[in-house]
Amino acid sequence: MSEATVSLFDTETLKNPYPAYKSLRDSQPVYFEAAMNIHVVTRYDLVREAIKDTATFSSRYDKFLGASQEMMFAQASEEVQQQLIELNEQMIEVPPTMLTLDEPDHTKYRSLVNQLFVAARIKAAQPAVQAVIDNCISNLAQGLDDSAQPEGVVEFVGTFADPVPLRIIGDRLGIPEEDRAFFDHAATQAASALRLTPLSGEALVERARTALQLQQLLVRLVEERRSEPQDDMITILANSKLEGDDRELTHGECISVLNQFLVAGHETTSSTFGWGMLLLCQHPQLQEQLRGNEKLIKTFCEEVLRLESPVQGLPRLVTRDTDLGGYPLRAGDMVMLRYGAANRDERQFAEPDSIDVNRAKAGSQLAFGAGVHFCIGAPLARQELNLGFAALLAAGRDYRLAAEQLPQSEASFILRNLPRLDISFTPA
Repeated sequence: MSEATVSLFDTETLKNPYPAYKSLRDSQPVYFEAAMNIHVVTRYDLVREAIKDTATFSSRYDKFLGASQEMMFAQASEEVQQQLIELNEQMIEVPPTMLTLDEPDHTKYRSLVNQLFVAARIKAAQPAVQAVIDNCISNLAQGLDDSAQPEGVVEFVGTFADPVPLRIIGDRLGIPEEDRAFFDHAATQAASALRLTPLSGEALVERARTALQLQQLLVRLVEERRSEPQDDMITILANSKLEGDDRELTHGECISVLNQFLVAGHETTSSTFGWGMLLLCQHPQLQEQLRGNEKLIKTFCEEVLRLESPVQGLPRLVTRDTDLGGYPLRAGDMVMLRYGAANRDERQFAEPDSIDVNRAKAGSQLAFGAGVHFCIGAPLARQELNLGFAALLAAGRDYRLAAEQLPQSEASFILRNLPRLDISFTPA
């Protein structure tokens, strides 16, 4: 077992992990991360090998996430711990579904909602997606005159990058209009739980209380859809039966599936919008090159996903003694597949730290994973990104940063995002 001299869990490394990724790919492509008790994989070929070998590298990693939450709990005060216990006692137990299951159980759940993400349905939804994007672009333009901001400055993440995917995934799930404000807040809170970053006791309690309220909302909607079905994901889950089982899904199963979609359905797209806009501001020549060119915009979106993978990595549980690239692993070990490192591997991508809108096979990046767990919502995310950047470039000129200090990512072990991005631009 080799232990690296640099820890990916260091705060500054989490904000900018790419120099560390390169060093590790070259010297220790699999290494032991003592801070997380996990073996980290950084090279593209090894990450892909592990993704494909689902028999050896299992997706049943819910215990790892649970252990991380227990660590935060143990560090809280006795008063905070008691509040968390009381809130937890009111919550419905959520079983593993899809993301943390292997075949064949994984497909039982995935097949229920797969119909919402087939190509024909994605295409049919394009006008609705475009309408959401256009509305948020109008808000961007109005934001330039907002008295709460300096003249000519608008905050891009809160005005566009977050609202677009939140509105769209809320529509897909079937969240009523009167519950949208809370849903948006709860979805953001749920995503924050995957950052695995330390929180104050007050923030831990607030997040737990929001999670309980979200469960209560979803249970109410599941019961409503059983009596009054609609054309949405909640209706599908509320009225479907698992393959081979003569029963409806439990509330816990419905919540589990919906929680995954409300996080994955907005977080990855929101992050990519933020990083993509930052790249456009840093490379103004790209704006003219991309404007009106649908093909180049598609490649641009793939390059943003590659350069700033919104999910930097996910764990896998080793089921039997094996090795990965000659590195020994034992049954019961946990490995972390770092998509963010693999996507900048020079063995796979020429000049990996640079954006290339003419890159061949740009779609081979691993931001959406691969194999049986390839992100089911990837077609929707790509549609939002392609339409979104096309509309942004058509609606504005000279996108530029409004602050001298370069925006920074949050220090997060799994997700990677820009919490804020102040920009200026000239409306077309």
